[in-house]
Amino acid sequence: MLAVFRARNTEFFRDRSTFTWNLLFPFLLLLGFYYIFGQAQPMYKVGVLSEQDGYISRPVFMATKHIQFIPYGDLERGLAPLARHQIDLLIDIDRAQYWVNEESRKGYMAEQILAVRDPDFNRTVIRGSAIRYVDWVLPGIIGMNIMFSALFGVGYAIVRYRKNGVLKRLNATPLTALEFIGGQLMSRIVMVVIVGLVLLLGARFLLSTLMLGSLALLVLTMFMGALALVSLGLLVAARLRSEEFTGGLLNMTTWPMMGLSEVWFSLEGAPHLVHQISQLMPLTHLVQALRAIMVDGAGFVAISDHLAVLALMSAIFLAIGSMTFSWAADGR
Repeated sequence: MLAVFRARNTEFFRDRSTFTWNLLFPFLLLLGFYYIFGQAQPMYKVGVLSEQDGYISRPVFMATKHIQFIPYGDLERGLAPLARHQIDLLIDIDRAQYWVNEESRKGYMAEQILAVRDPDFNRTVIRGSAIRYVDWVLPGIIGMNIMFSALFGVGYAIVRYRKNGVLKRLNATPLTALEFIGGQLMSRIVMVVIVGLVLLLGARFLLSTLMLGSLALLVLTMFMGALALVSLGLLVAARLRSEEFTGGLLNMTTWPMMGLSEVWFSLEGAPHLVHQISQLMPLTHLVQALRAIMVDGAGFVAISDHLAVLALMSAIFLAIGSMTFSWAADGR
């Protein structure tokens, strides 16, 4: 046992990529979340409509501590996040009017603070069905499940095949790289779409979650998102032979997407740079498209930009992954 213990430690330290990654990744993760969430987070988020400086015209309420004020250009853009519980209150400085979602507990508390600090505002309740958190978060959970199944189901499996010599033996058969990659991709895509539908139907049956859009469009969106994420998994695993290092790279890929793709929480009010980075992630476009279909009843035109980005990402990842793909563990 001691000999095995020593051998495994020696193997770990000699694998410089894995050793370095195990030391580096936690620090990268810590620094990233410090930048995004390191400052004191506000207790409430209030959207503001105003053509003038609200800190001058309404200094009492606007000076309230622990409230983040988020400017919006027009009423429609402000009502949408209010309905989804992404903000807690929406106020119009110029017209002394505010909107509240009565289903929001934080909205209720923000309204009480406004009533005490500045009682001149007139109250308006937003119309339409209230959106529960479970309705808002379900598309994120479906997208997250697709991401993990796609990346680890393809990337990790291919590296294991390469390390065990399976790919090298397959290379001696009439099977081409395109046929092998195509079979792997299609198998995983079909499976993750089926699992996503099971999750959707199960949540619909147990929790009566919202599904306002087209089921066919939802399946198409799942397919496009799975294709982009599976292609990303192929890109990561195109030449790697270390399972430990592959796991580290896949974690580096999945964790930022979980934090920045609005899976669990909204990025409303986050720094502009965070939003820009988020738009570079395939999971962001998948989750936003799924949420638009399920929660808003959006049609094809409304989510076409997300589908186009996913298609473009898939093409880029597939092209690079196919060109750099290696059958053998020695990189040939």
